Amino acid sequence: MTLKTYREKRNFKTSPEPAGKNAPSAKSAGIYVIQKHRASQLHYDFRLEYGGTLRSWAVPKGPSLDPSVKRLAMQVEDHPVEYARFEGVIPEGEYGGGTVMVWDKGTWTPEGEDIGEALKKGDLKFTLKGKKLHGSWVLVRTKGYGHNADRSWLLIKHRDRYASQQDITTLQPKSAISGRLLADIARENGGDVAKAATGDSQPSPPTKTSRPSTKRRKPQPRPNQPSTRPVTAKNNK
Repeated sequence: MTLKTYREKRNFKTSPEPAGKNAPSAKSAGIYVIQKHRASQLHYDFRLEYGGTLRSWAVPKGPSLDPSVKRLAMQVEDHPVEYARFEGVIPEGEYGGGTVMVWDKGTWTPEGEDIGEALKKGDLKFTLKGKKLHGSWVLVRTKGYGHNADRSWLLIKHRDRYASQQDITTLQPKSAISGRLLADIARENGGDVAKAATGDSQPSPPTKTSRPSTKRRKPQPRPNQPSTRPVTAKNNK
């Protein structure tokens, strides 16, 4: 794959994104990265290195560790391998304007058949070894509509020891390389901090539990009750 479409969409005189070198003909798997991107909407860009570029899918809700959850992944143009290190702000008005974070990074390996054949068939099984995501996953092409008919995929976690019902995007919202939130990246690079902050999901604080009071209660007056003392008759004088 070439980077022609990627380059046509961007103005590298104003955008800090890497233009990238011409892609070599290597066919092996390699690095993987997920970039959290607060553009017009928050989404997660899932990228796998193959054929000298990063094959890329935009995942609106981010990855899920729950095998019963199928996350829509829209295939987009290939990105240069150098893009895996990009964390910063794309100027507003440019394609994808907003704040970008390297949310996760690591390596990936295919499971089973040839990568090219799996991509062509629309059923790519692979193993991730990242800072946040691990284990077996699959990208499956699904039926889309209109001009998206051949670009719609599903990202699904396989059942293994890394599967969970926890929301990994909420539990681990910070960058895998700098430990920053989107708002921090925007602030340090002249971006829209308020806009970026809307993509910074935070874990809910623990619920406070009430403790039994240790104060001694004042004795309460007892209601009038008939006396239980024996009544003694007085002697008449």
